[in-house]
Formats: sequence, C-alpha cells, structure tokens
Amino acid sequence: MEPADIMIIGAGPTGLYGAYCAGFRGLRTVVVDALPQVGGQISALYPEKQVRDVAGVPGVTGRALVEALHTQAATYDPVWLLGRQAVELRRSPQGRPVVRLSDDTVVETGAVILTAGIGTPTPRRLPGCEEWVGRGLSYFVPDLSRHTGHEVVVLGGGDSAVDWALALVPVARSVTLVHRRAAFRAHAANLDAARANGVDIITDAQVLSLAGDERVERVHLRRRGEGDSMLAADSVIAALGFVSDLGPLAGWGLELRGRSVLVNQRMRTNLPGIYAAGDLTEYDGKVRLMSVGFGEVATAVNNAAVDLDPGLSLFPGHSTEAA
Repeated sequence: MEPADIMIIGAGPTGLYGAYCAGFRGLRTVVVDALPQVGGQISALYPEKQVRDVAGVPGVTGRALVEALHTQAATYDPVWLLGRQAVELRRSPQGRPVVRLSDDTVVETGAVILTAGIGTPTPRRLPGCEEWVGRGLSYFVPDLSRHTGHEVVVLGGGDSAVDWALALVPVARSVTLVHRRAAFRAHAANLDAARANGVDIITDAQVLSLAGDERVERVHLRRRGEGDSMLAADSVIAALGFVSDLGPLAGWGLELRGRSVLVNQRMRTNLPGIYAAGDLTEYDGKVRLMSVGFGEVATAVNNAAVDLDPGLSLFPGHSTEAA
C-alpha cells in the first residue's frame, strides 16, 4: 500500500474518533481491525444496548453511536482494512513503522496508534456445532433484520444473551432464551423485561446438538430432571461469552502491565512512533470510560502529528473554524 501518516489499529469508538481527529489534521489514515465491521466491542457484544456515558448524549444504542462515529470518521476518507489482524511490526530503513497484516498486506506509516480495547473478542464456541456456523448458528448479531420472521433460540445467561433476546423480539416470530443454569448473570431488570416482552425462558438446559437439512431447524436439549426435547429454530445465537487477548501485539516489545499497554501523558508507548489510547492503555489514575478514550486518542493523534512534523502546532484548531 501507499505509505500512510497514521495507522490506527482498532476500529472501536476510540479508533473511529481517532480517524476523524487524524483526518481533521490532514493526515493520511489507515484503520485496521480484526473484526469484519467497525465498532469493536459495541458492534460485537451489545449493538442494541443503550449507551449513556457519552457527553451530551443522554442515551443512544450502540449501533447508532457506532454509525455516527463511522460517518464522522469517513469525512476524511480513511482507508479501511477490516477483517484482518495486525501481525508483525518492523522498521523501514528510515525507522518508520512497517506493519504486516494477517492477509500479508504491508503498510508503512509515520505512526501507529493502538486502540484495540480489551483485544480481539473471540466467542466461546458451542461444542460440536461448528458445522452450522453460517447455516443458522451465529455468535454475533450485527444485523437484526437477518432474523426477521425467524424462530430464534438464544443461548447464554449473561447480559449479551438477554440484550440480544430483547432486541430480537420486534422482528422475530418467536424468541427463546436457553441457559444451562437456573441463575442468570444478566441484570435482573433486563431479565424481567425479557419475560414481560414475551421471551420464552428455559433454564437448567444443555444443548446436545443442532439438527436440520441445509440449515438449522431444531435444537436438541437436555433439561435437568425432564429428559431430552427438540426445540424448533431457524436461528441459533450462541452468546456464551468471549475471551480477549492482545494477540500478536503482545510480541511487539511493548511495555505491558498485565494485558494493558503502558503510556505516558502524550499517549506514547515505549516504542518509537507507537502510541495507544482507550481501554488498552494503563497509567496511574486511568479511568476506563469511552469518554476518556476519546480524549486520549485526540491527545495521541496530535502528539503524533507534531512528532511527524515538528513545525506543526500541537493544538489542531477548532472544528468550528474548519471549512
């Protein structure tokens, strides 16, 4: 690829706002994310959940917030490299970062800003059922409309499972929530809302297998004390939780504290030209809020801009003064 000024690794809210900030400064920007869509954890885990901790926004669904941030970032036409992971960091002869991606795309850039949140979320798999992925079984709900008119079975007992069950009620023919225990980890108020909105809840039930011809048609359940049964299903959403890690970033030589990247007040890491912002970072007094991440990535972008061109002002100017 053509060299970039800024590479942002992580297309969650912090990364999207960083792409806007970089574009505002006239920097050629590339945004990379291992997930196939922008939005990070929000898009993967709770797109329909209300987000209420963004300044000036009393409440907005995760999906709507991501769409707004994506539109804002797209103002300056960043290059989107989604569905691929940043694998290897090396240096050009001039010392600039060079990043190889999982599809062997290689990008030379002036600076890298890591906004990967808690890392790449990998869903816990439904044992023995991988053959049904894409044929009725899924681990994410990126688009509710794909389940319109379906008999949907959601598996899990956490907030994501209950949120998705609630969100699917208006479009699905029926929604059944299946949990292997009697007690849920999800908030009681959300669980009560699910019951009130017609979600059928089955507890103490283990999924033995999925069945059907070309697509999922039935879920084979074993309920404690009641034996086996078959549940009709057009869609099965396995919300069994996620595991996250830094992946290849852990081998780049970054100074870490646990799974977090240590940064200074300029959001610089210990590696030249590598910055970090958002939930990925750690420093004394760190507060992990989305609003904090927005400020951190703006700090990272503007310090990177000055490091690339010392003649620039650290202050980018006010957006109200821009054409």
